[in-house]
Amino acid sequence: MASKLLQDVRDEARSRGLSPSTGDRYAGWVRSYVRFHGLEHPSDLAEPEVQAFLTHLAVERDVAKSTQVQALSALLFLYEKVLGAPLDELGFTRVRKPARLPTVLNRTEVAAVLSRLRGIHRMVGGLLYGSGLRVHGALRLRVKDLDLERRQVTVRQGKGEKDRVTVLPEALRAPLARHLEAVRSLHRDDLADGFGEAKLPHRLRHKLPGAAREFGWQFVFPATRRSRDPETGRTHRHHRSASSVQKAVRQAALEARIDKRVTCHTLRHSFATHLIESGTDVRTVQDLLGHAKLATTQVYVHVARLNGAGVRSPLDALSAPGLEA
Repeated sequence: MASKLLQDVRDEARSRGLSPSTGDRYAGWVRSYVRFHGLEHPSDLAEPEVQAFLTHLAVERDVAKSTQVQALSALLFLYEKVLGAPLDELGFTRVRKPARLPTVLNRTEVAAVLSRLRGIHRMVGGLLYGSGLRVHGALRLRVKDLDLERRQVTVRQGKGEKDRVTVLPEALRAPLARHLEAVRSLHRDDLADGFGEAKLPHRLRHKLPGAAREFGWQFVFPATRRSRDPETGRTHRHHRSASSVQKAVRQAALEARIDKRVTCHTLRHSFATHLIESGTDVRTVQDLLGHAKLATTQVYVHVARLNGAGVRSPLDALSAPGLEA
């Protein structure tokens, strides 16, 4: 029962144009919900059980606010779209945690990290910091999403399943042009071997079946090996794994002796903060990041405010002796 229900959630998500990762996350929350209620089928449960589960996440598991919101979205999707039984108004304990300021690198630290990345990892890292991409968004880029002439990157189905356009760094134009020629050569070899199909988004597989073999639909950062897709049974060349980039960024930060906790997302945080420090309007940064709400972007204004405004500590204005180290 459980496995079929979870597959129904994934299939419904795909049929509605949601990304595979969103379908997997929704299915994961449905699994947790079912287990929490002793493996009872959700059709036998209703608002009180949903409220109990969401309250459990807040009180017992002490999850982040965004985690509880994601669980709520998954269960609303389950009942409305999969089971056809929309929930009535819910009352539950909501997470009320103070917003945390993101970790941001200064420009010297960013340069130190990027300079220690190599090959594909350096280009991906450059897009995280130079374009404000999330690591999964960078790896899911298709060749057609890069406009080297106009210096633009189109991010398809980003967070919230929305498309957006962001800036392509001038420093990456030449490296990416050379890289795409290597990708083109690899694609030719795949075609010659009887392969060369990229996995298309679910809604386009039947609408544009021939597009899967076109170069424009190939991933910018293809995997080193072809693999069989368990969903379709066809052999594709998928994109590089996020874990390899994440490990490379962490290792680069260690080699640079940066004591902050550095992740791929730290580079995106730094992109936003440095833009605001240099005078870019916060609403422009909001568009580049793909944030639905301005309040989400405002956190970078707080991070940038002190340094960007050139605030000088009153201690530095004192001439009292004995304060020097």
